[in-house]
Amino acid sequence: MSTEDTLASVELFRDIEKNDLETLAKIVVERDFKQGDVIVKEGEPGLAMYIISRGKAEVVKGAGGSEQVIATLGAGDFFGEMALFDDSPRFASVRAVEDTDCLVMSKWDLKTAFVATDGRVAMALLAVLARRVRSLSDAATH
Repeated sequence: MSTEDTLASVELFRDIEKNDLETLAKIVVERDFKQGDVIVKEGEPGLAMYIISRGKAEVVKGAGGSEQVIATLGAGDFFGEMALFDDSPRFASVRAVEDTDCLVMSKWDLKTAFVATDGRVAMALLAVLARRVRSLSDAATH
């Protein structure tokens, strides 16, 4: 599957035009992680967003004996998007449960893509973030 096809399969980019997908495909870097590798570490600066193209990873909060798995991610899922908007440290660690391939977009390259696509990519990301916040708000009130 091409990088553009992988991007198009992700919720975040499903409604993005082909020329915008081409712009994004030029900025991604493919990274491979082995089972057990820590992809991002809780507390470290968030410098990029990751899209899983193959494999599985778990989102882990805490360290050592107090570690808690809070989510499992698979192909098409993405994480690290909050790093694009602020300089807060990573909220949790993400670890490869099996050999995992990711498409990585640095916050600087993605901000450039926001401009190059006249804000269409930024609006798509904001729509997904709004749905996530709404879902968390609904869960907290029920």
